Amino acid sequence: MGIRLRSVLVMGVLGLLAIGVIGYTSYKLSVNNALEEAKIKSNIILNYAMATKTYMKQVQKPLVTELIEEDRFYPELMSGFVSARGTFEIFHKSYPGYIFKQATLDPLNPYNKADPNEVELIKNFQANPALKSSEGHIVKDGTEVFYFAQPIKVDSKNCLHCHGNPADAPKDQIEIYGANAGYHWTMNDTVAAFVIYIPTTAAIAAAKKLSQTLVLIGAGGIILVLAILWVFLDRSVVLPIVNLAERTEHFSLGENLTEPIQRRTKDEIGTLASAIERLRISLVKLLKIE
Repeated sequence: MGIRLRSVLVMGVLGLLAIGVIGYTSYKLSVNNALEEAKIKSNIILNYAMATKTYMKQVQKPLVTELIEEDRFYPELMSGFVSARGTFEIFHKSYPGYIFKQATLDPLNPYNKADPNEVELIKNFQANPALKSSEGHIVKDGTEVFYFAQPIKVDSKNCLHCHGNPADAPKDQIEIYGANAGYHWTMNDTVAAFVIYIPTTAAIAAAKKLSQTLVLIGAGGIILVLAILWVFLDRSVVLPIVNLAERTEHFSLGENLTEPIQRRTKDEIGTLASAIERLRISLVKLLKIE
């Protein structure tokens, strides 16, 4: 295997390794950026939902309570959870891939029933009371999503008024939701979690496409560099060495000793040419050739 081919193969292998590293690094960075962006979006959506819930609890509910009879209950006007979910359902029409859920172990509304993944989230919050949030990347309903969750704790007597003893709950609530689920909560218990799901399939697909594009561009660049290297080695290294080898072969046979070797470069090949030229001169003197 000649110098030219060995050099091109070595450069090609190194180039492929570099392209692989660049492609993989690009993919991982793009995916991480997509997940970080999803996290930012989930925080914005969750904070907006919490603001809606807080406004309902602190402003709207006290006013409604003054205007209606005692023991009446209108979820759309008096429940912060219902209000937050209703607001998100309008938002969901514009962003159908986004999901906001009050995942509950034992909910009044079956819509809020926690699925197996959400049950594990809530149990993790229960086992780690200091844990303020949880996040990750999962496949939900066949779609890759980023989730962000925060625990819901029973933190006031108002919660127990509706979710404590069914006998103490508003009669309208019993008529709407029944008396079999969503009750017997206790103070400071973690009973549910707010969970935001952000689709990441498109972002991850874009990351793959970007990394593939970089690999293709890199491969094209490597091929071009190898072609240039091949031509350079052929003209600047291989051919001069072949010519010197042929002249040396001639000298060994006593041929063309009167034809001097021209040193065209000042590099290693030029040094080799000078050495062979001195050898020619020595042979000429030794053989006394004029």
